[in-house]
Amino acid sequence: MADEQMAVDRSEAPGDGTGAAAGGAGGAVPEEALSAPVGTPTGALPPRPLDAIDRDILRLLQTDGRASVRSVAERVHVSRANAYARINRLIDDGVIRGFSARVNHERAGHGASAYITLKIVQNSWRTVREQLGALPGATHIALVSGDFDVLLLVHTPDNRTLRELVLTRIQAIPEVLSTRTLLVFEETDLNTDPHA
Repeated sequence: MADEQMAVDRSEAPGDGTGAAAGGAGGAVPEEALSAPVGTPTGALPPRPLDAIDRDILRLLQTDGRASVRSVAERVHVSRANAYARINRLIDDGVIRGFSARVNHERAGHGASAYITLKIVQNSWRTVREQLGALPGATHIALVSGDFDVLLLVHTPDNRTLRELVLTRIQAIPEVLSTRTLLVFEETDLNTDPHA
């Protein structure tokens, strides 16, 4: 988990000969740019058909988001121009939503992690999602089916901070009916390069 991922530089011209990866963490597609076609449920786009090369590119970038276009091209056996065009198309089509660093939360001073399940008032998902997204340490939010409605992953410096987050911030949200906190003892990131 100590590995990092960074954005591929979309400004690199296919023929510039550098093949360098970018610094920075841009590349996310704005939500407003993802307008759904008529007949598609709100917020959903039809899946983009991917071929074997696209899938290989995605796997490589998930493992190492700092990989240069040249390196990706060599590893999937296409030209640099072809790899560049495919990566840009995957970004433009919303398949790649952005690039980020994979953080070792414990080394970064967040020694406590937890999944928090929430039951919320019916039809309050958008309001709750916005409030949960503003919480310090919140890293993943999902609307789910089953015995609870929302699954939230948080990382905090310690258990005391975690307790305060749950008891004074999350449970104070009017639309939250109940919570359950599941402490994380150990995590394994499945998108890491075993040789890194």
